[in-house]
Amino acid sequence: MESQAAEVLPRIPATRIDAAAADRRRYMRIVEHVIEGWVRLTALSAILVIFLIFVFVGKEALPLLWEHPEPGLEHEVVTLDNLLGPTHYPDRPSRFVWQPVSNVPKYNLAPLIVGTLKTTIIAVLFASPLAILAAILSSEFAPRWLREIIKPTIELLAGIPSVVLGFFALIVLASWLQEALGLRFRLNALNAGLALGLTVIPIIFTVAEDALTAVPKSYREASLALGANRWETATKIVVPAALPGIFAGVVLGFGRAVGETMIVLMASGNAATTTPWITDSVRTLSATVAAELGEVVFGSPHYRVLFLIGVILFVFTFVVNLVGDLWVQRLKASLEGSRA
Repeated sequence: MESQAAEVLPRIPATRIDAAAADRRRYMRIVEHVIEGWVRLTALSAILVIFLIFVFVGKEALPLLWEHPEPGLEHEVVTLDNLLGPTHYPDRPSRFVWQPVSNVPKYNLAPLIVGTLKTTIIAVLFASPLAILAAILSSEFAPRWLREIIKPTIELLAGIPSVVLGFFALIVLASWLQEALGLRFRLNALNAGLALGLTVIPIIFTVAEDALTAVPKSYREASLALGANRWETATKIVVPAALPGIFAGVVLGFGRAVGETMIVLMASGNAATTTPWITDSVRTLSATVAAELGEVVFGSPHYRVLFLIGVILFVFTFVVNLVGDLWVQRLKASLEGSRA
């Protein structure tokens, strides 16, 4: 029967089979080149867009270096001294003042920088322990059904609009903190920082949980085989192995908190002060741009300074991410060296 079927079926020459295989390989190579080129084009386009945005913001801010005021408006000259140095008053001590709308405008950025750092540090200090502990629970201790509840619930925070969290901080959280701590100012850096931490938690949690899950299972099995319990295995083996990824999540969360606008605009009190207390009202760089850019006179010193704030935010975020990446590489190298 097999011989009859073989006689009936036409025989395909081996040369035709080889040619078809060669054509298929050639087609797959073309498809791979097209996909690779598309990926490269997309990546380069993203980089180009970011670069062009930075160029535009910088172009609007750079005239501060060479513009000269009109006669009678010499008080509007913006220099490095009045951007970062104290403003002198004849009848009181030196102060740092952001007061762009007045007879004698004052464009001091020190209060804005202090306010940004205060809210950002509070947010990271509040969010990091919660996010990292939740990641450890989800990856090391929680059963499967609980993990499927914890992970989507925390990541759902990233989908809540920042204006909703700002409204919550303005109406609810501020009242709770004032009643619990007896605060003088209802809207302050602590209130804004805690609300800001809610937006940072999903970022740190997701990156930390992925880093912990990526640790090889053999590490856990070897630790348990040597007599360590699950907690010791998690804290002494898994977490150190995933430390670069966890640190990268914290750095990303820090960068996210620096650039947040609506929450700090609604919940910080918007008072440009340089006091060290976290219970005082503050004003951040991003909130200043959002609140004032829509009403500023085009081409004025105030307009240029707001774009300079945008440049500062760009540079600060870039430096934070660069330092974080270098530190992560250093952590990876040290951990690989210690394991070797």
